[in-house]
Amino acid sequence: MASMVNLTIDGKNFQAEEGKNLMLVAKENGIFIPSLCYYEHIEPPLGSCRVCTCKINGKYGPACTEKVSEGLKVEVNNEELKDTRKALVEMMFAEGNHICPACEKSGNCDLQHMGYELGVSSTRFPHLFKDRIIDYKPNRMVMEHNRCIKCLRCVVEVVTNDGKKVFNYLNRGNETYVGVDYEQEAKLTEEEAINAMKICPTGAIIVRGANMAEPFGDRKFDMESVQKNYNEKKPKLNRPTAMEKKIVATVSLAGCFGCHMSMLDIDTELLDLIELISFDKSPLTDIKTFTNRCHIGLVEGGCCNSENVETLRKFREHCDILVALGECSIWGGLPSMRNSIPLSECLEEAYLNSVTNEPGNNIIPYHEDLPKILDRVYACNEIVKIDYYIPGCPPDANHIWKAVKNLLWGEEYSILYSEFKYD
Repeated sequence: MASMVNLTIDGKNFQAEEGKNLMLVAKENGIFIPSLCYYEHIEPPLGSCRVCTCKINGKYGPACTEKVSEGLKVEVNNEELKDTRKALVEMMFAEGNHICPACEKSGNCDLQHMGYELGVSSTRFPHLFKDRIIDYKPNRMVMEHNRCIKCLRCVVEVVTNDGKKVFNYLNRGNETYVGVDYEQEAKLTEEEAINAMKICPTGAIIVRGANMAEPFGDRKFDMESVQKNYNEKKPKLNRPTAMEKKIVATVSLAGCFGCHMSMLDIDTELLDLIELISFDKSPLTDIKTFTNRCHIGLVEGGCCNSENVETLRKFREHCDILVALGECSIWGGLPSMRNSIPLSECLEEAYLNSVTNEPGNNIIPYHEDLPKILDRVYACNEIVKIDYYIPGCPPDANHIWKAVKNLLWGEEYSILYSEFKYD
């Protein structure tokens, strides 16, 4: 029988079997330590993602590689550690092209789930927009290197019946990537291939013809828990008197107008809302120019041309609080898919190599009145100061108006997973 030892986690005393993994001990005692690479049955633990970083006996290290011992002192949930984990997840989003609305794994993605758990509404790091090769050569799978976070799960877990590895690390340092052994991959059964797709914490491994998509509400992480107000503590406007209305402005830049459509999805509650606010410059009112200074501005879409930049700067000038609404405004979203390709190639593909109803009229349009296309799609916070972020593609209507009322009048609120979405 294993001997019992005493340890403390966040100042509370616990007993556990000596040598037991710290992740398991924490879980058994109702303490959540986030992780993307940890599996109970993998020994030694992978320790690759570092999302489970804790302060262990005064030193920072991954909880998944720690065995409990007598007198162990662990800090899990201080503010510095929370920010460290959040930064790690933000870097994973920024380093890869994780475009949730276009991903097969959305709703069943562990990285996405960690974003929800840690309240990631935007990333403090610039997106790299790497143009990594998508490997279509495997017999049954597609390897999407833009989504791989190099967690090692597939390298360790996916093997053939004769013990041969299907996935392996190739190259070194920053050039490391997960390669596929095509000969061994062809030996996998359909069930084994699908299991490899499920093992992956992101949408990097996709099995041809295997659909993981499920309706909203039925997906793995949709209703797991409640996401509290994730906004940082910043000054908010005072609650108005009974006669005072707040003025709101909205705009759609390089986006699809889906965020504006989502705003209207509160349906009849909009009638209650207009008792509290009035819209100034907005597509919803068709007011083209600012007629008042606005308490809050909601910006949908990123900046892909000079007109977008000019419009955004005017919004910053005329709004007390500026909110980036939706994935396109926060980091570029779907339009940013062109960021990994030179602008000249995009224009050639769209205008010179495309089919036209006027034969021989394949030209790239240019006129002094046309807005100048930028070298890439820019997030709004790369152009002006953004005060708050509401993620989603589009954000849920309830999420939008709960956040707006919180910013305008300090109303407390919480967000369900079904409302807090990157897709």
